[in-house]
Amino acid sequence: MRLTTKGRFAVTAMIDVAMHNGDGPVTLAGVSDRQKISLSYLEQLFGKLRRAGLVDSVRGPGGGYNLARAPHGVSVADIITAVDEPIDATQCGGKENCLDDKRCMTHELWASLNAHIFSFLSSVSLEQLVRRQDKSDVSVLQDQRTGKKPEAAAVA
Repeated sequence: MRLTTKGRFAVTAMIDVAMHNGDGPVTLAGVSDRQKISLSYLEQLFGKLRRAGLVDSVRGPGGGYNLARAPHGVSVADIITAVDEPIDATQCGGKENCLDDKRCMTHELWASLNAHIFSFLSSVSLEQLVRRQDKSDVSVLQDQRTGKKPEAAAVA
């Protein structure tokens, strides 16, 4: 199984939206700038994420995207499947026609791997991914991109 750029970018963008969601709607231009993902690619991904009910769009000035559900209620598997990213290690796409229209000898192995991968990705929430981010590193990186001077760290 190989996770493509589509799935990786969708997860990255959703982490970004979750991290900035408290400041009002998050613009795709902001996500694009912070994460270095093409704006047109993000527009495609967020259309799919919106149709899957993972984000809501806000139109007009000050518009952008908000999470449609709480971060603890969104799994990585939700995000990946929303952007039509198959989680499949089988050669046949699960159709059991791997070898001359018959099931190959390793079909169960790969199908079992699919189940484990999906289970793992379902167990990881967007909230967990946001918590894992080093806020100070993210803040410094964003300040560098916007030209702001980083605030002095408090001495303990």
